[in-house]
Amino acid sequence: MPDLYHGDENENDAAVNALRSAVMRLGRRLKHQRVDESLSPTEMSVLGTLARCGSATPGELARKEHVQPPSMTRIVALLEAKGLVRLEPHPDDRRQKVVSQTEQAEAMLEESRRKRNVWLASLAEGLDEDEWAKLRAAAPVLEKLAHL
Repeated sequence: MPDLYHGDENENDAAVNALRSAVMRLGRRLKHQRVDESLSPTEMSVLGTLARCGSATPGELARKEHVQPPSMTRIVALLEAKGLVRLEPHPDDRRQKVVSQTEQAEAMLEESRRKRNVWLASLAEGLDEDEWAKLRAAAPVLEKLAHL
């Protein structure tokens, strides 16, 4: 892997390992800061994808969420039964449906983001100014990694 790194390979390996471990632990802890305990992490992820990307077909959602289409069909049906998504005819292909989030889902996601942000901000109160500066500098890089 040396051609992928810039710098000392051992230091980079250690940094990648530390990043993986920290992101996994932080992600698990963030998952516990949920507003609606009845939704699975996958259901929340689908709602988040709809919020970020807009309406999509179940097939498009399956690709974005890295699940099989039959699984996404079940997830969409569960979300529809809970009043969090609606299915509408596809404008160009009547054989397909388009999935959109409802206002109820939008409000729930907003409350979930707020709760998680408050929790994360309370953790970050333990950082000194230098650590805050590093966190502010790292945030765009982590965002980029999350979307590669």
